[in-house]
Amino acid sequence: MLFQLEASGATVDTVIALFWRNFEADPEGRSYAEEIVRGVSEHLASVDERLTAASKNWRLERMSRVDRNLLRLGAWELMFQTSVPRAVVIDEAVELSKAYGAEESPSFVNGVLDRVAEDLGRIDTEPA
Repeated sequence: MLFQLEASGATVDTVIALFWRNFEADPEGRSYAEEIVRGVSEHLASVDERLTAASKNWRLERMSRVDRNLLRLGAWELMFQTSVPRAVVIDEAVELSKAYGAEESPSFVNGVLDRVAEDLGRIDTEPA
């Protein structure tokens, strides 16, 4: 949905409606996906600012659209979903980059999101 939102310039509501017309998801997954899309859209400037600071030598415009939107998804979760552990956010983004990105995408996504997490002070603690 984030990819389509950026590519089409359509509204968030339109992109969400078109996506669910073509794909299915369990209710919980669907709700969370919509929350992410709306959250990234609402906070795009601050998310992109975080990514720009964390991605040395890489302007957002130079990143592939897939990588850029996976990074936006992960950065938004790191910034606004503090109940989701850092490792889970990064691992999920890396797995998505393996499936949809280029060969170098997983290491790039991992490195940038790790830096975002560090900059935010997001440190996972091990259970006692």
